[in-house]
Amino acid sequence: MIAQKKWGPNTAFVVLLGVFLFIYFVPWESSRVTQAIQEGFLMLGDYARAHVLLCLIPAFFIAGAISVFLNQQSVIKYLGPTSPKPLAYGVASVSGVILAVCSCTVLPLFKGIYKKGAGLGPAISFLYSGPAISILAIILSYKVFGWQLGLARMVGAIIFSVLIGLFMGIIFRNEDAQRVRDARGFQSSFEQHERPLWVTALNLASMVGILVFLNWAYSGGNNQLWDIIWTWKWFIAAAFGLVLLLTLVRWYQKAELIEWVKSSRDFSIQVLPLLFAGVLLAGFFLGRPSHEGLIPRDWVSSFVGGNSLLSNLLASVLGALMYFATLTEVPIVQGLLDSGMGHGPALALLLAGPSLSLPSILVIWGELGARKTLVYVTLVVVLSTFAGLAFGYLN
Repeated sequence: MIAQKKWGPNTAFVVLLGVFLFIYFVPWESSRVTQAIQEGFLMLGDYARAHVLLCLIPAFFIAGAISVFLNQQSVIKYLGPTSPKPLAYGVASVSGVILAVCSCTVLPLFKGIYKKGAGLGPAISFLYSGPAISILAIILSYKVFGWQLGLARMVGAIIFSVLIGLFMGIIFRNEDAQRVRDARGFQSSFEQHERPLWVTALNLASMVGILVFLNWAYSGGNNQLWDIIWTWKWFIAAAFGLVLLLTLVRWYQKAELIEWVKSSRDFSIQVLPLLFAGVLLAGFFLGRPSHEGLIPRDWVSSFVGGNSLLSNLLASVLGALMYFATLTEVPIVQGLLDSGMGHGPALALLLAGPSLSLPSILVIWGELGARKTLVYVTLVVVLSTFAGLAFGYLN
């Protein structure tokens, strides 16, 4: 069973104070505010229809399987804070790339491996790489923005996924080592059952296959092979579903399956309220793609023109707060470039945006606490800012 974290009285007071000040000072009678409220709920509706059933529910079941079925010692061996760094960060970043999910869908998976004993650094590397290093997003970036910006995005995302994880692991190494020592005392009662490792691997791989192919995106004709797979994605996902069903019936006990469902349910209870609140706020302030929220898009375009330190910083902060569904960052950045955005700020937004969002920040805060979340967000924003600044000077 996953323990539900509770806010302390000081944190709760600060949150309540912030909500009160927001309610008190917002001019609710303004037509602009009315439009922003509508955008918030429209974005929440779009998110529920497009991402909960096909993205989050499979991710919750994968997280539950990691929590219940996966041997804790294996997680600590390959992803723990004392694991060889090339192994730990290699496994974490490659796993994230294979999934290629958005900043919200990766959260249950991050929580699953982190609770199971993965070191903070490798877990953060996994958290960043999943949304940031999407193969199709990189291909579309080359196609739409040209090889220079496409290459800069690919190289920057790969380096950041390791670098940010390493920094987090070093900064919080003492706390992380203690957390894993405490975690060794807890393990699912089902871990003791004799079951070949390949069965657990096949079980998790089949669920990952379902998640990946259910959400396989259409490239718009930019990649023929990719689009051929897209036309067959339902059949491929169904095949993975049959493999999953076979493993569950053949090798898992009824009590294990009940515990798996309960664990998946607990992950959803922890994640969904914060995600929905974050999506609602993101829609309120920034609006949906091609729509305006409370903040006019003209302001955004004017602030991120040129290649100053401020414009790159604002682009990074904006990217860290906006919610990008898979691949939507490409047309959004293309529209901003057409409106006068500089190439440096465009890279900064592409490096910070897909990996973070206001909804994901709220969930990460609930899992890691304010201090670790602030350091993680700061690392993403600062590194993205200077990468964009450097790229802007070179172009």
